[in-house]
Amino acid sequence: MFSKLLQSRGWKLSMILFLGFASGLPLALTGQAMQAWLTVEKIDIATIGFFSLVGLPYTFKFLWAPLMDRFEIPFFGRRRGWLVISQLSIAGVLVLLSTISPSQNTQTFALVAALIAFLSASQDIVIDAYRTDTLLPSERGAGASLGVLGYRLAMILSGGITFVWADANGNNWSWSKIYLIMAAVMAAAAVLSLLFLPSVSKNNIAPKTNAKNDLIGFFALVIAVVIGYQLTTKIASPLIEKMFDLTNANNKKWADMCSLLFGLGITLPLGWFASQKAKFETLNISLKNYFSIKGAVSFLVFIILYKLGDSFAGTLLTPFLIKGVGFTTAEIGVVNKVIGMWLTIGGALLGGAVMVKWGLFRSLFAFGILQMISNLGFWLLAVSGKGAWGSFSLPAFDFLIVSLKEATQVDWLLLFSIGAENITGGMGTAAFVAFLMALCNQKFSATQYALLSAFSAVGRVWVGPLAGVLTDSIGWSSFFIFSTIAAIPGLAMLYKMKDQIQKLETPDLTNLAED
Repeated sequence: MFSKLLQSRGWKLSMILFLGFASGLPLALTGQAMQAWLTVEKIDIATIGFFSLVGLPYTFKFLWAPLMDRFEIPFFGRRRGWLVISQLSIAGVLVLLSTISPSQNTQTFALVAALIAFLSASQDIVIDAYRTDTLLPSERGAGASLGVLGYRLAMILSGGITFVWADANGNNWSWSKIYLIMAAVMAAAAVLSLLFLPSVSKNNIAPKTNAKNDLIGFFALVIAVVIGYQLTTKIASPLIEKMFDLTNANNKKWADMCSLLFGLGITLPLGWFASQKAKFETLNISLKNYFSIKGAVSFLVFIILYKLGDSFAGTLLTPFLIKGVGFTTAEIGVVNKVIGMWLTIGGALLGGAVMVKWGLFRSLFAFGILQMISNLGFWLLAVSGKGAWGSFSLPAFDFLIVSLKEATQVDWLLLFSIGAENITGGMGTAAFVAFLMALCNQKFSATQYALLSAFSAVGRVWVGPLAGVLTDSIGWSSFFIFSTIAAIPGLAMLYKMKDQIQKLETPDLTNLAED
């Protein structure tokens, strides 16, 4: 009886909701929650911008995803073993991070945060593959919406309620204590995954390639990355710095940005060359399968561009609200991270419902326009300032897991800006996740979804350093105008790819494959 329940459609969708929660929890802990911790430790804005680079594993996770397609952990079943191990590892490293002071040991703090991001990206590989493997084409809209719902519920906890916990008017807990609590939540998630996750069908599995070659190929990729890093730091960076007048602090930041881009230009080709020469078969076969789709390269470019405007607007949102406008962490926690996240959930559910009637292309286009317009809310907040539309008093409360000791003023313009951004962002994300699932072949779902989602993370991760430098150079109001304009290329490309995207709504991707 219990086994039948675990395999039912309702239970499967419930676990998609749970896995969305597990996926979303660590992200804020290396993103906006961490930014708040760094801000109260008086780390400068440009440095916080470069801290977004701890999320680099999200953009490169397709490199080790083939190992999760090719190998299974004994006795756990397909996907479940990797999931439990990654969740327990996240919990352990969160405990470690809670013992480090970001102001006194900035480099060590950054490295441990990057390790959390690596483990979180690994968890995402498994979760995305599991969702792609188990959902039927007719279930993708509902599954995408539930995944976003769980993801945003986790963000309410790790990126919202934590802000209230940290505020003097809330629980007044240290960030170290908060990260310990988050570690306990991740450990509980691992137990639930072990006991209650429905099994995955083994009908669609990757070909059994040479295991030795796959392992050698992976380590060859790691060596290529190390070589690229050494070439960048030891040779390229000193040469680039000589081209700038480093007595100007802004010039040093631009030099760092150029070094970063040069490093990418060296490391990615080296990695590709290493994977070919070392015969990293699972990676090469899965990538070959994806690139057999008509318009495969265009899809990758579109994936980067679709959320680019949102990425620019959100990458330094917490420092903007705290330092740029002057809101307290309690007000940000309540409005941006709690009320705002519920609005995102509503947007995601609305987006899933609209997708059923409108289809994939119309939903992506309409939601993309709304996402772009919503960025202007932050521009309005930057030029008008705190209190421009007045405020209302939020009474003190105690809801067991979160409390406010005293009434807090909530700014109407802040609520409007956050509400508009989160509703439209939730709608866009639901459509975008369904789009990524539609592109994947289930035999290589871990690798292909990891590749696609890695490209989608390019904006979120790589715009951080540029956003920090731009903000220092042009100011907050101009920055948010720039973020709005940055959304236009993605919409233009989407319109040109209308026919290709409409074909994705057919259940079988072989319709798109080249002869």
